[in-house]
Order: sequence, then C-alpha cells, then structure tokens
Amino acid sequence: MEKPSNQFISVHYQLYTIEADGPQLQEQTSREHPFQFVSGFGVALDGFEQRLLGMEKDTPFDFTLTPDEGFGAYDETGVHKMKREVFMVNNHFDHDNIFPGAVITLLDEEEHRFMARVVKVEDDGVTIDTNHPLAGKTLNFTGLLLEKREATLPEIQQMLNLMTGDDCGCGCGCEHTEHVGGCDCHGNHHHGDGCAKGDHHHHHGDGCGCGHCHQD
Repeated sequence: MEKPSNQFISVHYQLYTIEADGPQLQEQTSREHPFQFVSGFGVALDGFEQRLLGMEKDTPFDFTLTPDEGFGAYDETGVHKMKREVFMVNNHFDHDNIFPGAVITLLDEEEHRFMARVVKVEDDGVTIDTNHPLAGKTLNFTGLLLEKREATLPEIQQMLNLMTGDDCGCGCGCEHTEHVGGCDCHGNHHHGDGCAKGDHHHHHGDGCGCGHCHQD
C-alpha cells in the first residue's frame, strides 16, 4: 500500500467544549492567522487531523470529538505538590509567572516537555495539575478548511525543525486561549525537583500555539 503523502493544511476554526450550560468557546483562529500544519507528524489531535484529511478545500465543518478522541479522561493522580524552590529566580519566588491559573511548561526526568497548570501557591509548595486543560472534555470544532494540498519539502523540513526545537514558527493564531500548544516563544527558567524539573514558563496566550493542536 502506498504511504499517504504529508498534506499541508490551513484551517480557520472555533473550538468549544460541551458543558452542562451549553457550548463554551475555548479558542479560535482568524482567517488572517489560520492554524497551519503538515499532517503525519502528530502535531494535531488524530481525530481533528483525520476529519480534515477527509475533506476538500473550502469545506465548512462542524464535528465533535469525545474525550477519548481529544485529550483523554481527567486523571486525579496528575495533581502534584512541588517545592517552592523549584520556582525560584535569582533567589526569589517567580510571582510574575507562578500563580493560580497560570499554565507552565516543565521537563521530566527524561527531558520531555509537558504542560501543567498552577492550582495553588502556598508557603510550603506549589500544587500543579499535569492534566491537559481540556482533559475529560467533549470538543466541538466548527470552521472552514482553507487549504489542503501535498506539502512541499521546505514545509516538511520546517515542521521537522519545529519538532526538534530548531524553529518556533508555530503558524497558529489563537485569539482566545487559556492553554498551551507545543511551541512557546517565551523565556524559560531552569530548575530541578522530584517528578519534574526545569523549563517552566507562563504562556501568555498571544497566538503562539493552539492547545488542541498538540498532544502531551
């Protein structure tokens, strides 16, 4: 069987979570700043990517992903309390970036990046939640597939550079977001502690990364 080609996809979308009191907008792109990626690299959720691959250019869409198709079930064991020392900068606690609700990026013992949300800041430690902010949520995507074609070699190379950290060209403009994607263009702080170490920062929600696009 012939291996499917890598497709360059450009999409304008709105992402809603299905809540008891109705759909809640979580993030959206604009036509001027669409989400652009190359298929086959695991950049987007599988369910999201596969549905787009089955569509033609200029096709409007409205589809729903279950929690299993999205970011999985919420795991209570994903909540941890870490020492305040992990979040010190120049011997001072990083109040600017570490506060309840902040989303940060950490490195585990094997240098793998993962996201966490600050739940509580106390004198004896910082409680973080490593579940994706949309874990356990049913996701509804509406929007328009702006472009779908075979990716060029430079586009594939750029995607490889992005995945290896050599480039931070996210190509994604989120106008409303509270969670991070896989690429953040902000300064990092390096630390070390038990379950996680190093490289934490608060994501400012300025259009560099769309939370749905990247799997932990």
